[in-house]
Amino acid sequence: MLTVATIWKETYPGAAVGVLALRNVTNPERHPALEARKADLEARLRARYAGFDRAALKALPQIAAYTAYYKRFKKTYHLLLQLESVVLDGKPIPRVAALVEAMFMAELDDLLLTAGHDLALVALPLRLDAATGSERFVNIAGQENVLKPGDMFIADAQGVLSSIVYGSDRRTMITPQTQQALFTTYAPAGIGAEAVREHLQHILENVRLFAPETTLTFLDVFTA
Repeated sequence: MLTVATIWKETYPGAAVGVLALRNVTNPERHPALEARKADLEARLRARYAGFDRAALKALPQIAAYTAYYKRFKKTYHLLLQLESVVLDGKPIPRVAALVEAMFMAELDDLLLTAGHDLALVALPLRLDAATGSERFVNIAGQENVLKPGDMFIADAQGVLSSIVYGSDRRTMITPQTQQALFTTYAPAGIGAEAVREHLQHILENVRLFAPETTLTFLDVFTA
């Protein structure tokens, strides 16, 4: 399913990347069971972080690990901003199609960065690597990006699927027709393999709320 480049291991000791592959999924625009879990998650997050300000959220171990990673690229961990929106500003979790929402809900709950793809559009095997700065891909918004030297990324036989700094590609994006899904979680040092594995299980649990026939075909975590 995935090969790991030596340069990735040498560059990011202590890092972990998780891979989850699912078949027989559906991707409805919305589903009542997922909506109920989302409302529960919003309430749990606000209770969990009651009394926190931005500095306190930023000091959370998971957020701190990603913040240190993004800082080297002069970027901000976008999940921190999304957590602030829900916890500090009281805004609802954005509504998107169910597969993406299942992933995003787990991201907010666990604070781990994950990319989602239509597995049927992926040319296996995957490759986990550290960028040289020459790799190009079209992101999910349709913009071409050149990867930052050193950025963690995952590619298939046709090109880059995602990187930490620039997110997911457009070529393999999840659509309403998606019946097979691939989720990949990036975790810099300080988070650990077990947290990544639990996070992937949380995504699977969310997906099975609206797609109970989902088949787990692969779940594993790769470490440096």
